[in-house]
Amino acid sequence: MAHIVIIGAGLAGMPLALELRKTLGPKQKITVVSPADHFQFVPSNPWIAVGWRERPKTTTPLAPPLRKRNVDLVVDSMVGIDPDAQRIELKGGEGLDYDYLAITTGPKLAFDEIPGLGPDGYSQSICTLDHSEHCRGEYEQLLASPGPVVIGAAQGASCFGPAYEFAFILDRDLRKRGLRDQVPITFVSSEPYIGHLGLGGVGDSKGLLEHELRQRDIRWVCNASTEKLEDGKVFVKEHDDQGEVRREHQIDSVFSMILPAFKGVDPVASVEGLCNPRGFVQIDEYQRNPKWPNIYASGVCVAIPPVEKTPVPTGAPKTGYMIESMNTAIAENIKLAIAGEQPEARATWNALCLADMGNTGAAFLAMPQMPPRNVTWTRKGKWVHWAKSAFEWYFLRKMRKGVAEPAYERAMLRLLGIRRLRAQRQAAAKSR
Repeated sequence: MAHIVIIGAGLAGMPLALELRKTLGPKQKITVVSPADHFQFVPSNPWIAVGWRERPKTTTPLAPPLRKRNVDLVVDSMVGIDPDAQRIELKGGEGLDYDYLAITTGPKLAFDEIPGLGPDGYSQSICTLDHSEHCRGEYEQLLASPGPVVIGAAQGASCFGPAYEFAFILDRDLRKRGLRDQVPITFVSSEPYIGHLGLGGVGDSKGLLEHELRQRDIRWVCNASTEKLEDGKVFVKEHDDQGEVRREHQIDSVFSMILPAFKGVDPVASVEGLCNPRGFVQIDEYQRNPKWPNIYASGVCVAIPPVEKTPVPTGAPKTGYMIESMNTAIAENIKLAIAGEQPEARATWNALCLADMGNTGAAFLAMPQMPPRNVTWTRKGKWVHWAKSAFEWYFLRKMRKGVAEPAYERAMLRLLGIRRLRAQRQAAAKSR
């Protein structure tokens, strides 16, 4: 009997545990290690931050669905990995031996790279549930005493969708409250242009998002590096296409939400030979680490090169659709490894994003993520707003019941009406 240990129980780790049990059957031992005893649907965080959702609606306990699938749960923090001994160390003092290890920790938030950035400084975050609830408290103070707002993503950031979402959702909520005219909003991004998204643009994402920002009277600054934050001030440098500083901005802000760059978590990043310089896990085409092929990785913790070089550094996003395909590849390849066979399964590396805009929304699809692409489009409509809400319910229900099924593929086929999505995905995979 093989022992598979999964570090992390978020959007990658929890579905991977269920996928592994479904693929491997009942004979193999699976253990999930998580510092929290609950799963949280991270895409709901922008709604949490403005009071459109509450914690119980976006979370579910881990133990019942994992127990139902005969998956062990250890609620503790991993503090070290010894790949040669095939063992992880836990904060509680106990360790776990493994035959196969899956790293799904998510990122470390690099607030420390910019003075004053983050909830301990002068800006808010929607990267975690706790941060989003703290952001909501600060937002309520903004409602009581309106003033200028800055929303955006710092240099090195890789997940730009939530920044756009939060800007649009904030605009919508302020309009509903009759306060929008008292709150000037500036969008600051390290992207070379609006709608780049860390993907070099998807369809006409540039035109669509510029139009939406104009419609909502949201000003923007691109090719921007956030230098520091002080009480009531955000200091920004705007760069030209060669990366040279063109202009410096000092933007007044009584409320800021700026997404940070990501890094790998310390216990993983400290293992020499496992990660790149930013601490992201190096993987081959089968989701395995080249040095230790019994270590796999999925989700935001995976090392993916930028789609293209930009004047101000940007990273490549890892969307839920992409993570799902990573998990499927890991489950299939561990099954083959246990049987003594060579790996065959590869992730599709397709990017799909649903971005809520408060009362409408935009969907972005890039297949595959890295150019040249077979499919790339952007669509806008109220249906996206409802599709994301429906998908939130669908995914949380899947987690609560401990069901392993291709959530993104099935939901997108149903909710987005992309009848040919499966065929296009297969064609894209064959052309790689």
